[in-house]
Amino acid sequence: MIHLDQENLRKLQLIELELLIEFDRICRKNNIRYTLTGGTLLGAVRHGGFIPWDDDADVSMLRQEYEKFKRVCEKELNEKYCFQDMQSTQGYRWGYGKLRKKDTLFLREHQEHMPYSQGVFIDIFPRDGVPNGVIKRKVHKFYCYCIRKCLWSEVGKVADERRIMRIWFRFLNFALGSKIYELYANLVRKSNSKPTILVRSLTFPIPNGKDGYPRKWYEENTELEFEGHRFMVNRQYKAWLKQEFGDYMKLPPPEKRKIHPVVQIDLGSQEIFERKHL
Repeated sequence: MIHLDQENLRKLQLIELELLIEFDRICRKNNIRYTLTGGTLLGAVRHGGFIPWDDDADVSMLRQEYEKFKRVCEKELNEKYCFQDMQSTQGYRWGYGKLRKKDTLFLREHQEHMPYSQGVFIDIFPRDGVPNGVIKRKVHKFYCYCIRKCLWSEVGKVADERRIMRIWFRFLNFALGSKIYELYANLVRKSNSKPTILVRSLTFPIPNGKDGYPRKWYEENTELEFEGHRFMVNRQYKAWLKQEFGDYMKLPPPEKRKIHPVVQIDLGSQEIFERKHL
């Protein structure tokens, strides 16, 4: 296990900033709407950049914007980077995309066996429809949970601390095989077959018992400064942060300021973006 010191954590963050800048460049050039999300959005509001102990970066966008980004990415993406998702990358098991920097390595614990390039990355979350109606939403949420666990079984078979669950995940992973990709694709298609009020990331949990986020939050943007650069955020970012984190301006206690476990890291020797002086 590798413990990232502050110097290497900062180097990692600056490579992620480089990836965010490339992502933003492509989106602006092609009129693609996105928003910073998760800890990255929180960092922009509370810290003006990365949360000091955060080791990843996240963006999100409505499904149609995500699919458009994937299409233009094939021609527009700088050759220093690569895009991964289940359609483009064999063995990929996440219900969202990753933009990675080639010639780097950021190998998280229990993912050593995953059969694809694992360079430094940012996560790109598509937001899909949540059915209208209380009962349909409950069924949809449960099905999303099941698909998430099925996808995660490739990691869970080695990561879960409980032996019985490791055995279960091994069985699940073997029994489903490549069928899981078809199940996920069907879920995506059905989730976007009709107009919906709410959206969500299908394979990522939503905190505080919510069913999703208002679609309209993703249809109007503004901008915030992040590490000296301007990035898109949804206009209702304060409401989003309150739903996600509660009192989001309050710092968590030191014991909750955690970094993901890493087993191998190589940040490369290329020049990386420094934070602009304000």
